[in-house]
Amino acid sequence: MRSDICTAIFLSLLGVAAISAQTQAPNQTQPAPAGSMDGMDMSKPAANSNTNNSNPSKPMDMSHCMAMMKGGNDSLANIPPGTLRVTLAGKSNDWTADKLAALPHTTVTVHNEHTKADEAYSGVPLIALLTPVGVSDQPHGKYLRFYVEAVGSDGYETVYSIGELNPNVHDATVIVADSENGKPLTGDGPLKLVDTGDKHPARWVRNLVAIKVLPAE
Repeated sequence: MRSDICTAIFLSLLGVAAISAQTQAPNQTQPAPAGSMDGMDMSKPAANSNTNNSNPSKPMDMSHCMAMMKGGNDSLANIPPGTLRVTLAGKSNDWTADKLAALPHTTVTVHNEHTKADEAYSGVPLIALLTPVGVSDQPHGKYLRFYVEAVGSDGYETVYSIGELNPNVHDATVIVADSENGKPLTGDGPLKLVDTGDKHPARWVRNLVAIKVLPAE
Protein backbone atom coordinates (compact mmCIF):
# COMPACT_ATOMS: atom_id res chain seq x y z
CA MET A 1 0.00 0.00 0.00
CA ARG A 2 2.84 2.40 0.91
CA SER A 3 4.51 1.70 -2.44
CA ASP A 4 1.25 2.39 -4.34
CA ILE A 5 0.74 5.69 -2.51
CA CYS A 6 4.31 6.82 -3.18
CA THR A 7 4.06 5.88 -6.85
CA ALA A 8 0.79 7.80 -7.23
CA ILE A 9 2.24 10.91 -5.58
CA PHE A 10 5.41 10.76 -7.71
CA LEU A 11 3.46 10.38 -10.97
CA SER A 12 1.14 13.21 -9.96
CA LEU A 13 4.11 15.50 -9.34
CA LEU A 14 5.62 14.60 -12.70
CA GLY A 15 2.31 15.41 -14.41
CA VAL A 16 2.09 18.83 -12.76
CA ALA A 17 5.70 19.55 -13.77
CA ALA A 18 4.97 18.61 -17.41
CA ILE A 19 1.90 20.89 -17.61
CA SER A 20 3.91 23.74 -16.10
CA ALA A 21 6.66 23.27 -18.69
CA GLN A 22 4.15 23.31 -21.59
CA THR A 23 2.58 26.62 -20.48
CA GLN A 24 5.91 28.41 -20.06
CA ALA A 25 6.96 30.70 -22.90
CA PRO A 26 9.67 29.38 -25.26
CA ASN A 27 13.28 30.21 -24.34
CA GLN A 28 12.06 31.66 -21.05
CA THR A 29 13.75 30.14 -18.02
CA GLN A 30 13.11 30.81 -14.37
CA PRO A 31 15.40 29.62 -11.57
CA ALA A 32 13.86 26.99 -9.35
CA PRO A 33 13.53 28.07 -5.72
CA ALA A 34 15.52 26.26 -3.06
CA GLY A 35 13.90 23.04 -1.87
CA SER A 36 12.01 22.52 -5.13
CA MET A 37 11.82 19.87 -7.81
CA ASP A 38 11.41 21.23 -11.35
CA GLY A 39 10.26 24.57 -9.98
CA MET A 40 7.72 23.12 -7.53
CA ASP A 41 7.93 24.06 -3.86
CA MET A 42 8.25 20.66 -2.16
CA SER A 43 7.79 22.21 1.28
CA LYS A 44 4.06 22.67 0.58
CA PRO A 45 1.57 19.77 0.48
CA ALA A 46 0.07 18.92 -2.90
CA ALA A 47 -3.48 20.21 -3.29
CA ASN A 48 -6.34 17.71 -3.45
CA SER A 49 -3.97 14.75 -3.10
CA ASN A 50 -5.72 11.56 -2.00
CA THR A 51 -3.26 9.63 0.15
CA ASN A 52 -5.79 7.46 2.01
CA ASN A 53 -4.41 8.95 5.23
CA SER A 54 -6.63 8.09 8.15
CA ASN A 55 -5.73 11.41 9.77
CA PRO A 56 -6.10 14.17 7.15
CA SER A 57 -4.75 16.83 9.53
CA LYS A 58 -1.45 14.95 9.95
CA PRO A 59 1.09 15.29 7.09
CA MET A 60 2.09 12.07 5.41
CA ASP A 61 5.53 10.69 6.26
CA MET A 62 7.36 11.15 2.94
CA SER A 63 10.65 9.59 4.07
CA HIS A 64 9.77 6.18 2.62
CA CYS A 65 8.66 7.80 -0.64
CA MET A 66 11.84 9.85 -0.97
CA ALA A 67 13.94 6.74 -0.39
CA MET A 68 12.10 4.97 -3.21
CA MET A 69 12.44 7.97 -5.54
CA LYS A 70 16.21 7.96 -4.91
CA GLY A 71 16.36 4.32 -5.95
CA GLY A 72 17.29 3.16 -2.46
CA ASN A 73 15.86 -0.31 -3.06
CA ASP A 74 18.22 -0.88 -6.01
CA SER A 75 21.28 -0.53 -3.77
CA LEU A 76 19.98 -3.37 -1.57
CA ALA A 77 19.38 -5.81 -4.40
CA ASN A 78 22.59 -7.77 -3.86
CA ILE A 79 22.01 -8.42 -0.13
CA PRO A 80 20.74 -11.98 0.40
CA PRO A 81 17.30 -12.26 2.07
CA GLY A 82 17.45 -12.41 5.84
CA THR A 83 20.97 -10.93 5.93
CA LEU A 84 22.25 -7.77 7.60
CA ARG A 85 25.25 -6.21 5.82
CA VAL A 86 27.57 -3.92 7.81
CA THR A 87 30.04 -1.85 5.76
CA LEU A 88 32.86 0.62 6.37
CA ALA A 89 35.27 1.92 3.72
CA GLY A 90 34.85 -1.06 1.40
CA LYS A 91 35.00 -3.65 4.19
CA SER A 92 31.80 -5.53 4.93
CA ASN A 93 30.40 -8.30 7.11
CA ASP A 94 27.21 -10.22 6.44
CA TRP A 95 25.26 -11.30 9.50
CA THR A 96 22.61 -14.02 9.23
CA ALA A 97 20.07 -14.81 11.91
CA ASP A 98 22.10 -17.85 12.97
CA LYS A 99 25.31 -15.82 13.34
CA LEU A 100 23.52 -13.17 15.37
CA ALA A 101 21.86 -15.78 17.57
CA ALA A 102 25.31 -17.04 18.60
CA LEU A 103 26.39 -13.61 19.91
CA PRO A 104 25.71 -12.29 23.45
CA HIS A 105 22.28 -10.70 23.59
CA THR A 106 20.92 -7.70 25.49
CA THR A 107 17.27 -7.29 26.45
CA VAL A 108 15.68 -3.85 26.61
CA THR A 109 12.17 -2.74 27.50
CA VAL A 110 10.91 0.32 25.66
CA HIS A 111 7.63 2.17 25.34
CA ASN A 112 6.34 2.22 21.77
CA GLU A 113 4.47 5.46 21.28
CA HIS A 114 2.79 4.07 18.17
CA THR A 115 1.31 0.98 19.84
CA LYS A 116 0.97 2.72 23.23
CA ALA A 117 2.52 -0.35 24.87
CA ASP A 118 5.71 -1.45 26.57
CA GLU A 119 7.70 -3.91 24.45
CA ALA A 120 10.65 -6.11 25.39
CA TYR A 121 13.22 -6.72 22.66
CA SER A 122 16.27 -8.97 22.72
CA GLY A 123 19.19 -8.56 20.34
CA VAL A 124 22.84 -7.75 19.79
CA PRO A 125 24.18 -4.28 20.67
CA LEU A 126 24.86 -2.54 17.37
CA ILE A 127 28.33 -1.47 18.47
CA ALA A 128 29.30 -5.17 18.64
CA LEU A 129 28.62 -5.46 14.90
CA LEU A 130 30.59 -2.31 14.07
CA THR A 131 33.90 -3.12 15.74
CA PRO A 132 34.68 -6.05 13.38
CA VAL A 133 34.73 -3.64 10.41
CA GLY A 134 37.03 -1.17 12.19
CA VAL A 135 34.88 1.05 14.42
CA SER A 136 36.61 1.79 17.72
CA ASP A 137 34.82 0.60 20.85
CA GLN A 138 36.09 3.79 22.56
CA PRO A 139 35.80 6.50 19.90
CA HIS A 140 37.30 9.91 20.50
CA GLY A 141 38.50 12.89 18.50
CA LYS A 142 38.06 12.48 14.75
CA TYR A 143 36.39 9.09 15.19
CA LEU A 144 33.34 10.84 16.64
CA ARG A 145 32.80 12.42 13.19
CA PHE A 146 31.54 9.08 11.87
CA TYR A 147 27.88 8.17 11.72
CA VAL A 148 25.78 5.14 10.90
CA GLU A 149 23.11 4.94 8.22
CA ALA A 150 20.60 2.17 8.98
CA VAL A 151 18.52 0.93 6.03
CA GLY A 152 15.35 -1.17 5.92
CA SER A 153 14.38 -3.53 3.11
CA ASP A 154 11.88 -0.94 1.80
CA GLY A 155 14.61 1.69 1.47
CA TYR A 156 13.73 3.53 4.67
CA GLU A 157 16.86 5.17 6.12
CA THR A 158 17.77 6.77 9.41
CA VAL A 159 20.99 8.01 11.01
CA TYR A 160 22.80 7.57 14.33
CA SER A 161 26.07 9.17 15.34
CA ILE A 162 28.83 6.83 16.48
CA GLY A 163 28.65 8.43 19.92
CA GLU A 164 24.98 7.44 20.27
CA LEU A 165 25.89 3.79 19.77
CA ASN A 166 28.71 3.59 22.29
CA PRO A 167 27.97 2.97 26.00
CA ASN A 168 31.22 4.78 26.89
CA VAL A 169 29.80 7.98 25.35
CA HIS A 170 26.01 7.71 25.53
CA ASP A 171 23.66 6.14 28.05
CA ALA A 172 21.11 4.85 25.53
CA THR A 173 21.23 1.29 24.19
CA VAL A 174 20.85 0.53 20.48
CA ILE A 175 20.38 -3.13 19.53
CA VAL A 176 19.72 -5.21 16.43
CA ALA A 177 16.73 -7.10 17.77
CA ASP A 178 15.75 -10.57 16.61
CA SER A 179 12.93 -11.22 19.10
CA GLU A 180 10.10 -9.34 20.79
CA ASN A 181 8.50 -10.42 24.04
CA GLY A 182 10.34 -13.72 23.82
CA LYS A 183 9.22 -14.57 20.28
CA PRO A 184 10.99 -14.17 16.91
CA LEU A 185 10.10 -11.00 15.05
CA THR A 186 7.42 -11.43 12.39
CA GLY A 187 6.03 -8.34 10.63
CA ASP A 188 8.94 -6.15 11.72
CA GLY A 189 11.63 -8.75 11.13
CA PRO A 190 13.61 -10.83 10.93
CA LEU A 191 15.77 -7.98 12.31
CA LYS A 192 14.79 -4.60 13.74
CA LEU A 193 16.85 -1.70 15.04
CA VAL A 194 15.63 -0.59 18.48
CA ASP A 195 16.99 2.10 20.80
CA THR A 196 16.12 3.10 24.33
CA GLY A 197 16.92 6.81 23.99
CA ASP A 198 14.20 8.09 21.64
CA LYS A 199 10.72 9.13 22.76
CA HIS A 200 9.24 7.99 19.43
CA PRO A 201 10.17 4.90 17.36
CA ALA A 202 10.94 6.84 14.17
CA ARG A 203 14.49 5.43 14.13
CA TRP A 204 13.48 1.86 14.93
CA VAL A 205 14.18 0.54 11.45
CA ARG A 206 12.00 -2.46 10.61
CA ASN A 207 13.28 -5.27 8.38
CA LEU A 208 16.83 -4.02 8.86
CA VAL A 209 19.14 -5.10 6.02
CA ALA A 210 22.09 -2.68 5.94
CA ILE A 211 24.29 -0.66 8.28
CA LYS A 212 26.66 1.78 6.56
CA VAL A 213 29.39 3.53 8.57
CA LEU A 214 30.25 6.88 6.94
CA PRO A 215 32.36 9.94 7.75
CA ALA A 216 30.65 13.29 8.15
CA GLU A 217 31.39 15.67 5.26
